[in-house]
Amino acid sequence: MKENKQKILHRFRMIGIAEGISFLVLLLIAMPLKYFFNFPEAVKVVGWAHGALFVAFIWFAFEVMGSLQKNFFWFVKAFAAAFIPLGTFIFDRQLKKEAALLAS
Repeated sequence: MKENKQKILHRFRMIGIAEGISFLVLLLIAMPLKYFFNFPEAVKVVGWAHGALFVAFIWFAFEVMGSLQKNFFWFVKAFAAAFIPLGTFIFDRQLKKEAALLAS
């Protein structure tokens, strides 16, 4: 049971990092390519990938909330972190502490 919770939390953390990276790539690379260099395909491709990672992040947030018995406020924080640039990285610091507690 403990190992299953650790796996779920680890997957959630990895999805969160990937989602955060995709958000930064979208904001800092794809959007300037679209608006400054008239290359809208960059936003189409990166935006699609970011959208899929966002949905996965929210899905895993529900899964973590249920398996680790987190409250709704925790889910709201996870959801908000996905909308703030660098938010998932800041939220990951809390998740890293929780992972350490599960491991001990």
